[in-house]
Amino acid sequence: MNYLRNAWTVAAWARELEPGKLLARTLLDEPLVFFRDHEGHPQALHDCCPHRFAPLSMGRLCDGGAAVQCPYHGLRFDGSGACVHNPHGDGRIPVAAKVRRYPVVERFSAIWIWMGAEALADPARIPDFSFNDPEHYAVGTGTMVIDAPYDLEIDNILDLSHIEFMHPLFSSEAVRRGQVSFEHEVDTVWCKRFMAEDCEVPDFLRQAFQVPDGSIDRWLDVRWNAPAVMALWAGGVAHGREKEEGIVSQQAHCFTPVSPTQALYFYSFSVPRAIGPMAQAVADQNVQMLRGPFEHEDKPIVEAVARRMAGRDLLDLKPVLLPGDAAAVRARRLLQALIQKEATADGAHGSASA
Repeated sequence: MNYLRNAWTVAAWARELEPGKLLARTLLDEPLVFFRDHEGHPQALHDCCPHRFAPLSMGRLCDGGAAVQCPYHGLRFDGSGACVHNPHGDGRIPVAAKVRRYPVVERFSAIWIWMGAEALADPARIPDFSFNDPEHYAVGTGTMVIDAPYDLEIDNILDLSHIEFMHPLFSSEAVRRGQVSFEHEVDTVWCKRFMAEDCEVPDFLRQAFQVPDGSIDRWLDVRWNAPAVMALWAGGVAHGREKEEGIVSQQAHCFTPVSPTQALYFYSFSVPRAIGPMAQAVADQNVQMLRGPFEHEDKPIVEAVARRMAGRDLLDLKPVLLPGDAAAVRARRLLQALIQKEATADGAHGSASA
């Protein structure tokens, strides 16, 4: 599988990267080790010592987090990837004793990584997830392993017409029958679904939207950014009222490939801290409520689809397309175009340097 590398993607939730501990993770087929340095800043290195190729993640942090010590022969590497300590012989450090570092940024409650050309890693290109800013929002987070290609999860979130059939707790046929609109830019696709006069709303959603009786106008707005960084706004208001008067839940759904057949799913639910001291408990409760459908409904069907596809690309199989597929198809085509553009540029640079 070809990956889009010149893009920011989620490597971990910030709370997963604990001070004083190493976090091993494979992303885009590359073994990585993450840690917080002596100032608390996240760092990411290729998880392989250049001496005897032992995983650095099996070692330990030294010097207050300033360096990772290889478990095998004790070489130490700082956050830049440079070897800073050789306990053998006269202590001289071989020129080749270094490992690749990856740009990482802690923002919006997540650790973002750039796995392409380091010179292009501009943090301003990180998609806007302001609703996960921990200063203003309590953020509940979850991480799940999906044994399927990550692009199948893009399809799953961009086409929410499946909710009626897979998640009846959350929906009625109004979602399927809703008005759907699409927008797309260079590396962004929007899918907006509006359900007017929904009368079959589950009681817990009525409570969440603060509309105890009568019909509700609902909406589900999804934003996709390449390669698979997605945000969802789910809102509701009494029929006929302005959307600005409604209640909106804000969720992140981010997928990072581990390999061609596996992905990490990072999801979140945020609550404004302005509601008071219970905000974090409410956020955590909601993210746990979401985990059940994700784990027991979405995950089994997406993994079953992957097994049936047996490594073949969805569009190569010429699937029957329904109206709700438009956004997912656009995202797939945009993603493939970006990957191809990146590969062409890399090839041109390689030819020029040769």
